[in-house]
Amino acid sequence: MKTSINPFNGQKLYEFEELNAVQLEERIVQAQNAFKTWKTTSFTERSKLVRAVGRDLMENTGEYAEIITLEMGKPIVQSLAEIEKCAWVCEYYATHAEDQLKDEIITTDAAKSYVRYEPLGPVLAIMPWNFPFWQVFRFAVPNLMAGNVGVLKHASNVMKSAETIQQIFEKAGFPKGCFQNLIIHNDKVKSVIENDFIKAVTLTGSTPVGASVAAIAGYAIKKTVLELGGNNALVVFDDAQLERTVDSCLQARFQNTGQSCIAGKRLLVQSGIATRFIHDFRNRVANLKSGDPMAKDTFIGVLAREDLALELEKQVRKSIKMGAKIILGGKRKGTYFEPTILVDATKDMPIFKEETFGPVLGITIFDSEEEAMDLVNDSDFGLGVSLFTSNRERMERLIPQCNEGAVFVNELVKSDPRLPFGGIKTSGYGRELSAHGIREFMNRKTVYIKS
Repeated sequence: MKTSINPFNGQKLYEFEELNAVQLEERIVQAQNAFKTWKTTSFTERSKLVRAVGRDLMENTGEYAEIITLEMGKPIVQSLAEIEKCAWVCEYYATHAEDQLKDEIITTDAAKSYVRYEPLGPVLAIMPWNFPFWQVFRFAVPNLMAGNVGVLKHASNVMKSAETIQQIFEKAGFPKGCFQNLIIHNDKVKSVIENDFIKAVTLTGSTPVGASVAAIAGYAIKKTVLELGGNNALVVFDDAQLERTVDSCLQARFQNTGQSCIAGKRLLVQSGIATRFIHDFRNRVANLKSGDPMAKDTFIGVLAREDLALELEKQVRKSIKMGAKIILGGKRKGTYFEPTILVDATKDMPIFKEETFGPVLGITIFDSEEEAMDLVNDSDFGLGVSLFTSNRERMERLIPQCNEGAVFVNELVKSDPRLPFGGIKTSGYGRELSAHGIREFMNRKTVYIKS
C-alpha cells in the first residue's frame, strides 16, 4: 500500500494499492501494444494531443498545484509555477519536435545518405518527489512526441500526482497504454527494467540509486539517462551587481524550500565584497515568510519527509563541530527547517562537500579567480554553476574552466525546454529537453542508398 501524507500537518491524504506481478506484466504488455500503433501516428496527431494536455494543465492549474502542495509541501505559488512550466514544455515540443527529428541529410559517395530518427519503444521513467509534475512532463512530452510510450515509477509519497498525470494524458485523448503510472515498490523496479518490452530507462534521483539502476540496465544492454544529485556553486565576484545577485542567490538556494538538485548549495564570495554581500543576503533570507504551504505569501514550506529534515540537521551539526558558524536559523521542528546560513565553510565540511537537500547554505570566501575555480571544481558533482560578474572577459575566460554540465552567468541554474539539461561526474549523464533530449531514446538509423 502506498500512502501520501501531508508533510505540513501529518494527515493521511491518499492510499493506493500496489500492483501485483500479474497486473504489472499486463501494464507492460499494454505499453508495448500501444507502442505498435503510436509509433505510426503523424506528428500532426501527436502535436494535437500534446497541445490538449497543455490546455488542460492551464485550465486546471489550481487543482493540480494543490495536489503538489498537499503531497510534498511545496509553497502553493511555486506549485502553480510548476504546472505552468509543464504547459510550456507541451507547447515547445508540439511546435518543434517534427523539425528536431526530421531526417538529417549527409553528403557522401551515395546517391542519398541520411540519419533517420526512430522511436525505441516503452521507456521506464523513475522520478522523484521534489518536482512531482515537472520531472514527469519533461520526460513524457518529448518521448511521446518522438513516438515512444512511457511507464512511470514515481516516488511513493506523490502517488496522487502520478495518478493525476496519467489521467491528464488519457483525458486529452492519448490511446490507453501510451502513458501509465506503475504503483509498485522499489523491489519490483529490477524486473521492469529487465522486461524485454522495456527498451530504455531514465532516472532522476540520488547518485546511489542511479548507479544501481544503471548497473541493472547495463547488464541488459539498455540505454539510460541519469539526472542525479548536484552541489552547485554560486560564485560572486567583486564586480557583481549586488542587489540583483543577492536576489538570484536567494532564489537559487531557497525556492522549493531548497529541495532541488540544481539549487545553489555552496555560496562562494570574493573577499572584497564579502562583508557587505553576506550582510545584505542574510537580511533578505531572514525576511522570507515561512508557514503553511497553502498560504500564498509562504515562501519557505516544509521538507517532504521528516527523515530528510533529520539528515539536514545532522549535516549542519557536523559542520558546526568542524568550525562553521551559524549566522541565521539552524533549528528544526518536525519537517520544518529554518532557512539557515553558515559562514566559514571549508572544503571538508558536509555543507560544502555533500548535497544538502533543504534550506541550508554554507558561505566560503575566496580571493582570486584561481581559488574560486579550485573551489567550484572541488566536488564529485557536476550539474551546474552560477557565476556573477560584470566583466565580459572574465565570463568567457572562466566558462571553459568550470567542470559542469551547465554554466549560468548572472542567473541561477534552471531547466528550460529550449536548452539541454543534465550533468557530468556523479551528477549523471545524458541530456533531457531541447533537441538533444528528444533524441536520447531514438534509434539513429544510418541510411545509405547507392545509385
